[in-house]
Parts: sequence; structure tokens; C-alpha cells
Amino acid sequence: MFSSQTSSFQDSIDVEERDEFDSEDIAGYSQKIQLNCYYTIYLYQGTRSEACGENVAWNQRRADSTTSHDDFSLTLIDSSLPSEAEPELRTYISRRLSKGALLGGMGNIATVELSLPEQAIGCYCCLLEQERSPDQPDADGNGYVICFMGGSEKGLNLFRLELDKYVQGLHSSLQTPELQNLETEVRPYLSRWYEESVMHIYRVVQLVQSNISFLLHAALSHTHVEVTNADERTKADVSRFIKAASLQGLSQQDTTTASLCKAMSEDTQSDVVIDCSSSPPTLTNTVSNRFCDGWIQAFLNAAERCNPFLLRQILENFKLKAIQDMNSLKRFVRQAEMSHYALFRCCQFLQGCGNGDVLLQNARAEHSDLPEACNIIAVLDEFLGEQAQA
Repeated sequence: MFSSQTSSFQDSIDVEERDEFDSEDIAGYSQKIQLNCYYTIYLYQGTRSEACGENVAWNQRRADSTTSHDDFSLTLIDSSLPSEAEPELRTYISRRLSKGALLGGMGNIATVELSLPEQAIGCYCCLLEQERSPDQPDADGNGYVICFMGGSEKGLNLFRLELDKYVQGLHSSLQTPELQNLETEVRPYLSRWYEESVMHIYRVVQLVQSNISFLLHAALSHTHVEVTNADERTKADVSRFIKAASLQGLSQQDTTTASLCKAMSEDTQSDVVIDCSSSPPTLTNTVSNRFCDGWIQAFLNAAERCNPFLLRQILENFKLKAIQDMNSLKRFVRQAEMSHYALFRCCQFLQGCGNGDVLLQNARAEHSDLPEACNIIAVLDEFLGEQAQA
């Protein structure tokens, strides 16, 4: 039964990769990805908003980098794009703005064709609006349009939440159109978008290598992970990985996650500790299972090819499979309340899936107020304990 489970697991990995990415997106499994990343920031000004004399003078100096419409103007502030590609992007952004396709604070991801080696490239853009003056509540808003380009549209969509959060982190630095802090704050921040928003999963896999299964298990079981003797970015990377790999917010009932977290906090299980004082780091208090171990090679393969987009897709596939198994167990438990044969099938399922310990933890938390289901889960728990001893 285990061999068939492994086969179906690999098939699901292959199918998901083919569905989400084509060969050009991931550059296959045979070569490393060489990805060029770009950024651009524009000043957005509504034509009905009043500009001070200093801003008008600045706009006049930037006239050759400004695209004007009836309702707004778009002026280049800074860009890492080649000089021939930036006007093409500005034209694209202007069309999106004129159609009302860019809403304040909400990122938009699409494929754009520019004069780049990649030709077609994924583009994330977001309009950051400035607060309107109480004296001019009806005036058109001013703001900034931030664009990040790299990889494919499908790849960037996997990191939409991270990109949204990263752009919002720039809000406090955008105070005046002149951006006197451009070289000291804004440009360095924009230049790091790919490293900070996309590469964190890759860095964690590179850090722990085959020990990634311990972090996957910790994420599913809501076990806290502590990182010691490491810099702040490494600690943040691990925290973000655990959050991305967990099922919190994805379960059908929010109370399930809360109950499980409470149960885990009352448990005697210790935190997983990653000690980075040595290379490779040392992990203690680790727990894994056959299900999590089965994903190790997929993560290592994608990391070896330097493919952060594929890594994220594999992580999403991992969560999807875990959710599917949780739903299957819930269905089996309901059936087992009325049928001994269904209870037998439930035991077989838990033995074959390799993730029985985590599934039972979740089931126990979700069915805590259902006595019959609790009895079934107790029997299943005893069965798994006997199998482990055997």
C-alpha cells in the first residue's frame, strides 16, 4: 500500500508542476534558472490636484519622462530597466490606469512584453496613494506606482501577498515627489524586492537541506520553531517559511486551528530549535513522518536549480495534499461511527498516508465536542501507537 501511495504522490507532483508552469517558466529540471529582475517607480498625479511651485518645477524638469492623460500624469522617478524598455512599461501602466485597472494598495500581476532579453516578463504593479488633504477632499489623489518585473506572471502570483506587504513597507519613505531619500532609502529598498519577497523559501531549504521535513512537520503540527545564533534575516526567513507551510487560515473551521494551537501549547512537546552556530546548523527536538519525508527530494531538486517559483509551488502542493488527506480522514471518521468496515478502512488510510499523527491531532481538535467521533479517534490513535511499536 505504501508503494502505491508514493506513486500517486509523485504523479500529483508532476501533474501540478505541468499545470502551473510550462517549460519556459521553470527552465526544466535539467538547468538552473538565470533570472533578471527589474524595478520601476513612477509619480502619479491627478490633473485636478493642486501642485506647489516646487513640484511644478520638478515636473517640468521631468517632462521627457512624463506621460500625460486627461485625468492624470505619470512621471518616471527611478528604474533599473534598460532605457528602451522603460517607456514601453510607462505606456502599459498608463493604459491600465486610464481603464481603472489599478486600485490603490492592491497589487496587479500580468505579463508584459518589453524590449528585454526575456521579451515577455511577469510584472507586479501597485498604486500607493497618498492621503488626501482635508482641504481638498474631492481632488484627484496623488501617489506612486511601484513595478517589480521578473520571472513569469504565474510565478509572481505565488508571491502576491509577500509583494503586497513589501510595497506597503515603502509607504513611509515616499513623502515628496522629489524623493530626496531616493539613493539612500528608496532605491536600495526597491532593488532588494526579489531577495526579500521571493527568495526566503529558497534560503531556508538551502539552510536546512534534507532536514526540511522537520520544518514541514512543525508547520503542520503547529510546533514552534526557534532559531538561535543567527542573523535577523535568517530568523525572519524561517518564521515566514513556517507560516507559508502551515494550514492556518485554510481549514474549514477557524475554531479548529485555535483548538489545535491550544492543545499543542498544553502538550509536553518541545520547540524545534535550529542552532546556526555551526554549518550546517544543528536541529534538536525534531519530529517528522513518512509523509513529510516524502517531499524532501522535491524541495532539494528545486533548490538545486535555484527555482524559487517551483519551490513555492511544491510548498502549495504539499499543503493541498495535507488538506485532501484531512478531508478524507473526516469523511472516514463519520462513516466509522456507523460501520466497523469503515473503521478498518480508516486504519488502513492512516497507515498508508504516512501523516497519521498530524491528521489525528487535527481531527481530535475539530471533533472535541462530538463524543462518538472522539471514541473513533481514540481507537485510531491506539491503532497507530501499536503500529509504531511493532
